[in-house]
Amino acid sequence: MQLKPAQLGAHLHQHGLAPIYVLSGEEPLQLMESLDLIRAVAKGQGYHEREVFEVESGFDWSGFWLSVEHRSLFCAKRLLELRMPTGKPGTQGVKMLEAYVKQRPEDVVLLVQCGKLDRQARWVEMLDKQGIWVQSMPLKPAQMETWLKQRLQKHHLQPSAAAVQLLLERSEGNLLAAAQEVHKLALLYPHGGALDEAAMLSAVGDHARYSLFDLSDAMLAADGARIVKIMQGLQDEGVEPLLVLWLVTRETRTLAEMAFRQARGEPLEAILQGVRSYIQRPLMQAALKRAGYRRWEALLGQCARLDRLLKGQAQGGRPWEELQSLALAFAGVILPQPLRRVS
Repeated sequence: MQLKPAQLGAHLHQHGLAPIYVLSGEEPLQLMESLDLIRAVAKGQGYHEREVFEVESGFDWSGFWLSVEHRSLFCAKRLLELRMPTGKPGTQGVKMLEAYVKQRPEDVVLLVQCGKLDRQARWVEMLDKQGIWVQSMPLKPAQMETWLKQRLQKHHLQPSAAAVQLLLERSEGNLLAAAQEVHKLALLYPHGGALDEAAMLSAVGDHARYSLFDLSDAMLAADGARIVKIMQGLQDEGVEPLLVLWLVTRETRTLAEMAFRQARGEPLEAILQGVRSYIQRPLMQAALKRAGYRRWEALLGQCARLDRLLKGQAQGGRPWEELQSLALAFAGVILPQPLRRVS
């Protein structure tokens, strides 16, 4: 059974502990809090003994199995934790996990902690059927706004809409920093109450962190202001301009290929079948309406020219300004706002 981190607490309250948990994902705060919640509930139900196994290269699975079969004289209930960063237990590990499922002891809860997982992996599917799989994924802006509101309300803080937006902008893409800011606000306002934009501004720092894929979403959504902000963030974080250009070129090439197929008369539904993300399909469709094949082809030419510039094969230009202009051209918007710094 698969759950989101926000659903885990209610599930534990209603159904108690499951025999097996797989916690995976790329969002560290949700992963950490999910782990802490399961451990706390387990301790409250008498699982006082806890063993941790770090599954690295050369890990000896026989030691894990000896622990599974071990019966403590002092503690009847135990929590076994497998920390597997790669999410790849190997052939021997898969066999051990299969054996565990078949002979699962009633007094043990197995907690497997991983990074990003392939949902098609046999061992993941096998454990998921026997227990709970909690995936901690980065939150989209709308999801993070809801998360922030709920977090603030737990401390009886009543932020205005402008205050929430300010905190969202200052911590976007960085859930851990957002949680720290909420904790700071709770200390500053221990009795709760209203929180306006001025109070928020004086209390929080700027911890926004962006990825290349945030830029991809903003370009497809034709959100010019967000494109500028993400470009500024990527530049501040020291991201290589060539990586940004790779992302812009990839998205442009994808749209050029789709527009070419559309120009040949292929149905739009068939063209969009190749888009893996259901969220991006309507954005891709909107982008195809914004421009035809010739426009995307011309943008690819600009990508090639900028590639030569960044590799030192052409002279002139300011890379970050040109990257921003290229991303805005992709989105079909024109904004006069420059980057704060240009290289």
